[in-house]
Formats: sequence, structure tokens, C-alpha cells
Amino acid sequence: MNTQTPNEPLQALDDETWRDVVTAIDRTYSELVDYQERLEAQNRELDEMRQFMASVLSSISEMLIVIDRAHNIERTGGALSDILGIDTASMIGTPLSDLLEAGAGKALSDAIAEVMRDRRPRVIEVSFLTPDGPTPLDVSVSPRLDPRGRSQGVVLVGRPLGELRNAYRELEASHTALQNAQAQLVQHEKLASLGRLVAGVAHELNNPISFVYANTHALEKYTRRFETYFDAVQSGASRPELGALRDELKLDRTVKNLRGAIDGAKEGAERVRDIVEDLRRLSADGTGEKVRFDMVQTARTAADWVVRGTKTPVRIAMDGAAQAFAMGNPGHAQQVVMNLVQNAIDALADTADPLVTLHAQARDGKTVLQVRDNGPGISESDAPAIFDPFFTTKPVGKGTGLGLSISQKIAQENGGTLTLAATGPNGSCFELSLPAGDPE
Repeated sequence: MNTQTPNEPLQALDDETWRDVVTAIDRTYSELVDYQERLEAQNRELDEMRQFMASVLSSISEMLIVIDRAHNIERTGGALSDILGIDTASMIGTPLSDLLEAGAGKALSDAIAEVMRDRRPRVIEVSFLTPDGPTPLDVSVSPRLDPRGRSQGVVLVGRPLGELRNAYRELEASHTALQNAQAQLVQHEKLASLGRLVAGVAHELNNPISFVYANTHALEKYTRRFETYFDAVQSGASRPELGALRDELKLDRTVKNLRGAIDGAKEGAERVRDIVEDLRRLSADGTGEKVRFDMVQTARTAADWVVRGTKTPVRIAMDGAAQAFAMGNPGHAQQVVMNLVQNAIDALADTADPLVTLHAQARDGKTVLQVRDNGPGISESDAPAIFDPFFTTKPVGKGTGLGLSISQKIAQENGGTLTLAATGPNGSCFELSLPAGDPE
């Protein structure tokens, strides 16, 4: 009896203990299964990330090299094999210096040491060995850090300088072409302005030329009279005969008229010369140096040329300073003023009493010319875009939309500005501002 009594409670305790053990095993197995599922999911994510990184590295058009602290290659990627012409797998574990031209390792080693020391990226030009011989590459050296922030090596990313230099040359060529196109636009706009003035120019030239032609005919008639008289003198005519011939030919009055005919022909020729000189200045490309010129005189000449070629009966008024000197290219300034006056006249087509006012003044070290009109003004929606290229409020076929944008660029190239100072139902006012010309 003594041997059975102690075993009965022990048997009951063993059953309860086994139940606890089984429960713990089930719980542990469930946790292991859950952990395995998470681990497999993380492995899948890791594989996907590796594949993603491999695809990214293989698609990079630059050379990629990862080196350790001893300057040995740990990993490669990008277009390394295409650039250097060797198998990337054979590079792993080899010294970086094996890929460099003799003498190029010192500069790169110094750059790597500096990057590992201060952890700041650097860019250096290094010559690598290729099947075609040493090739210079533009190499970016960046630090590679471990999770604790300690330097483990560097990452080199490089591309042949030939591609960069070709890109720079293409960019420079495009910039030059753009500058040439802009210069052509300026010249075309100037030629368009000249085209609008053809009728006025023809009229202006026709008047003095007709004057010269008429006086030339008069001189020819006077010459024939004197030739007749001198022939009589040469033939030995008597004094009474010469006196009668002199009265018949009206030589006394002819002598008086001769000076007037000469002066008239000279005046007409000078007028033609002045018109041609104005045309020459107007059609010049304006690439000369900046000089001191009178803005008032330049504006008056430009406005006169526009009025000569327009069919709109418009009044031009000049007020403000009698002289206002500016520094710049007078041909450029004349072109801008012509464009502003022409735009003002176009805006006055339906105005009862069209008036364009030119006002010159000095302001804050600048010489400012205002071109005002009494037209309908510019709408609020159009005003912000008035200087945009190809923007125009004129009907189709009446304007290119380049005049104001080119004029603004011309003003900026001469160190000034062109702005829309005011607009409203009583008209618009544009301001051309250029650096003031120092007193001589």
C-alpha cells in the first residue's frame, strides 16, 4: 500500500505536465511556421530587390565600380564592360590600378583618400585603359558607408569625356545657331519695317530728284543761250550785234537765274544724300559699339520715317526735354522707336483725332523715352502677354507678334528696358529706358 499511494498523485501530475508540454510544442511550432512564412516573404522581397538593383545597374550608361578600403574591386556595373572592353567578372578582387593608365593612379588614390577622410564626393578626370588605348573619363568619387557610418570604400561612377565634350560642342553649336536665329529675327523685323516705308521713301526721294531734274533742264537751257552768244563772239560779230543778241537771249536775267538753278540742284542733291544716309543707318545691322547719342533726335527721325510710309493721318507731338543723351546703339534705338510708333499708329486706326506723343526725360540715371497714344488701349487680358513672342492683337496677316519681343530684347542688349508703363481707355504708354550718356 505504501508503494501505490505515492504513485497515484504522481500519475495525475504527469498527465497535466504532458498536456502543458504538448500545448507549448504546438505554440512553438505555430510560431516557427509563422516565422518561416515571414522569412520566405522577406527572401522573396530580397530577391526582387536584388533583381531590381541588378537591372538598374545594368541599365546605367555610365561605368560603375565599387572598391574597398584597399582599393580592390568589389563590384562592377553599368556600361563598364562596354567602355573598357573587358569582362566584368574577371575584375572582382583585382586592384583598381590594373585598369588605369600608368601615372593616373596617384591622382585617383589621392582623391579616394580625401573622400574617405571627409566623406565629400569629388569629380576627377582619370585615364583608363581600353582596347583603343588610354581613354579619359570623368569620374565621380563618392563615399561608401556601413550602417554605423564608417567608411568602407568608395563608389566610382564615370563616363567618357568624349561624350561630354561632344555634348558640350553640340550645346555650343545650338547656342550659336540660336543667337544667329535671334539676329536674323531682328534683321527681318527691321526689313519688315523698311518694307512698310517703301511708299514713303519713294515719295521722299521723288521730290528732291524731280527738283534736281527740273533745275538740270534749266541749266541746260541756260547753257545753250551762252553757247549761242559765245559763238557770235567767236565769229567776230560787232558790238551792236552782240548787244542785240544779248537782249534777245535775255542773258542778264539768265545770269541771275543761273545761281538759283545751281542752288536748287544742290539742295535737291543734298536732300537725296540725307535720305540715303538715313536709310543706310536704318538698314545697318547695328552691331557697332555703344556711343553717346541724342534720344530726342533719334526718336524724331524714327517717327518721321514711320509717318512718311503710313496712310493714317496722324499727328506726332514731341515734348519733354529738348535734348536727352543716352548710351547705346542709335540704330537699335531707332528701330525700337519705329516699332513703337508703328504699333501706336496701328492702334489709332479707328480713333477720330489720332495723336502719338514722344516724351523724353532723365530719370534715376536713365534716359527715358515715352511713346503715348490716345487709342483704345490694351485689354487687361492681353497686357501680361504683350511682350511674348508671336503674340499679337492684330488681325491675321497684319502682324508677326515679334516686334515688341524683339524690341524688348534689343533694349536689354543695350543695357536698358522696354516696358508697358500704362494702358487704359485713353490710350497706352510704352517706356524705352537706356543708360544716360555722360556729358561730353
